[in-house]
Amino acid sequence: MIWTVLAFVVTLVILRWLAFPRIAAALDRRQKAIEDSIDSAERTRVEADTLLAEYRERLKEARGQAEEIVTRARRAAEEHEHEATEAARERREQLLEQTKRDIEVETRRAIAEIRDEVTNLTILATEKVTRKTLSSDDQRRLVEEAIGELDFASLSASEN
Repeated sequence: MIWTVLAFVVTLVILRWLAFPRIAAALDRRQKAIEDSIDSAERTRVEADTLLAEYRERLKEARGQAEEIVTRARRAAEEHEHEATEAARERREQLLEQTKRDIEVETRRAIAEIRDEVTNLTILATEKVTRKTLSSDDQRRLVEEAIGELDFASLSASEN
């Protein structure tokens, strides 16, 4: 039994002197590698959190800018629509005024033509009735009387 104890002690001394330092060094290296991995993982997690926060902030800014762009586009579209509507309204008013002026000019022209025609018919009728040609003073007097009897003002008012 002493030999067993002595062999055990010698083995223990040899292990302590040769194997245990190597085992301890290997365990220390392993512990350091694990600690470095944990530190690296922690740094990576912190960087990931920082990047995630930065990404979220940029996304928030991008959404804000997108909303601002959409708002400006809507405002521009509304202004364009308003301007187009106003331009169309002005154009319609211009066309309406031009049409009124054209109608007034045509009404005056038609009344002048009717007066000329009435004058000619009056002269012809007078010549046939009197069976003679009238002098220019007589023609003028008869025409003025005939035209005075006609109510051209009511014609132009009914046309409008």
